[in-house]
Amino acid sequence: MTQYTVTCGDRKRTYPEGTLYREVAADWQDEYANDILMVWREGKLCELTEALDRDCTLRMVTAADKAGIDTYERSAIFILLKAFYDVVGAEQIERVCVDFSVDHSLFVWSSGSYEKNDFGAPAQEILDRVEARMRELVELRLPIVKNVMRTEDAIRLFEERGMHDKAKLLYYRLNSRTNVYQLGDYCDFFYGYMVPDTGYIRQFAIKPYEMGFVLQLPEREDPTTLGDFTPPAKVFKTLCEATLRAERIGVGNVGSLNEKVASGLASEIILAEEALMEKRIGDIAEEIASRKGVRFVMIAGPSSSGKTTFSHRLSTQLRARGLKPHAIATDNYFKNRDETPRDENGEYDFECLEAMDVEQFNKDMTRLLAGETVELPQYNFKKGMREYNGNYLTLGAQDILVIEGIHCLNDKLSYSLPKESKYRIYISCLTTLNVDDHNRVHTTDARLLRRIVRDAATRGYGAQATIHMWGSVRRGEEKHIFPFQDSADVVFNSALAFETALLKTYAEPLLFAVPHDCDEYIEAKRLLKFLDYLLPIPAEPVPKASLLREFIGGGCYNV
Repeated sequence: MTQYTVTCGDRKRTYPEGTLYREVAADWQDEYANDILMVWREGKLCELTEALDRDCTLRMVTAADKAGIDTYERSAIFILLKAFYDVVGAEQIERVCVDFSVDHSLFVWSSGSYEKNDFGAPAQEILDRVEARMRELVELRLPIVKNVMRTEDAIRLFEERGMHDKAKLLYYRLNSRTNVYQLGDYCDFFYGYMVPDTGYIRQFAIKPYEMGFVLQLPEREDPTTLGDFTPPAKVFKTLCEATLRAERIGVGNVGSLNEKVASGLASEIILAEEALMEKRIGDIAEEIASRKGVRFVMIAGPSSSGKTTFSHRLSTQLRARGLKPHAIATDNYFKNRDETPRDENGEYDFECLEAMDVEQFNKDMTRLLAGETVELPQYNFKKGMREYNGNYLTLGAQDILVIEGIHCLNDKLSYSLPKESKYRIYISCLTTLNVDDHNRVHTTDARLLRRIVRDAATRGYGAQATIHMWGSVRRGEEKHIFPFQDSADVVFNSALAFETALLKTYAEPLLFAVPHDCDEYIEAKRLLKFLDYLLPIPAEPVPKASLLREFIGGGCYNV
């Protein structure tokens, strides 16, 4: 029998041809704190149920890796769905939708003819039974089987089982084969890989929440425990509203969006989404104008949320209501480079509040509020210092400052300003366009695609560099932005249901350019796989004032 050599780290072992990667992983498991869930074989992720067929170098993937925690989540969803159908019964279920993430948990809603609580969610007794069934399935260590089917057979299977969202999704795919996963008598389609059996999914909990329930899962930072569930109520409400809007215009998932595009309705979807966004911006401007004491509009949000274009569009709406907005970027209040604190790696930490000259910011804003004339600074990033170039400002009765920066929701930045003088806005791209009812899209994916496209156009960065920096960007957001998101007066969702199909044309060439032998390739390939499900939408119908123009170019604002 042919023997193959497997290299992992600085160790080598020999195995017979056909040995499952699961058996190979078992020989290295004692070197890892968490279960090995998959292997990375020279540019390709492989499930543990695949067989060894060559000499190779492997990297073990656990839940401490992004690809691993995604696989854990996907497999947990599969077990949840199997348990839900076992407990409730397929004949009683109309729909189960894994909608979006809230506080690192997955919000799930369902409909059907079973016992519900006062909010329309499954009764507590049902949820208790579902969780107990999940734990029973885990104890049984049932195999998760991947069946490769002809795509037309998979479409027929899902139509027969009432999973029309999946059938519609597969209809617009060119692949002649489709992977359908099976757990007992339950079959489903998943966008991504699975663990070999149910026994790998040990940490989870189900809790009722609002009109549905959440599936609580561990985080990558500590895959062995569950954290506290403290959901941001305003962000959750915004996500729910976005989901309902998408359902109303018929673009709640990728299959439905593709159907609209194929029917020649892309322009209608674009204009409808843009009109809804403009109305929301106008409503915010109206509320600001009605609060007579507001002089400072404080805007914060994570990377690539469209803060700059939003600020311009909000300013336009404020002018239409008789106010005189002035834009101020808190970046101009960075401390001089020689005063900037450093992080644990000795690098400049530009994201911490201590990198800002908070005292000078408060002094200037307080003087403006008192009616004094103030010379505002401009930060010279090349020299690493603040400069004064004669930019004087005095606030009149109708003047209002529109201030943008990552710390704008943190009261420590504007500690000297009266609370009633501030109107705080949290903006984020909270996408609710999912692949189908059981395959959600990470809200961060839309922002990452935006940033990949913009970085290439404005900074000359390739997708590899953007993906490499993304982890650091996300850690900064978790520390400095997300803790304050629910303290905002309003949460603004900058996501547009059609945007991923629009960005597809721009992002795909950049992602294909990521080398196969680098760490960032795993993420690039995942994004490419997702984009492959979408029919492209051209940019021509997108208005010049669209928030997306900040990323694809051709806009009417100087951003």
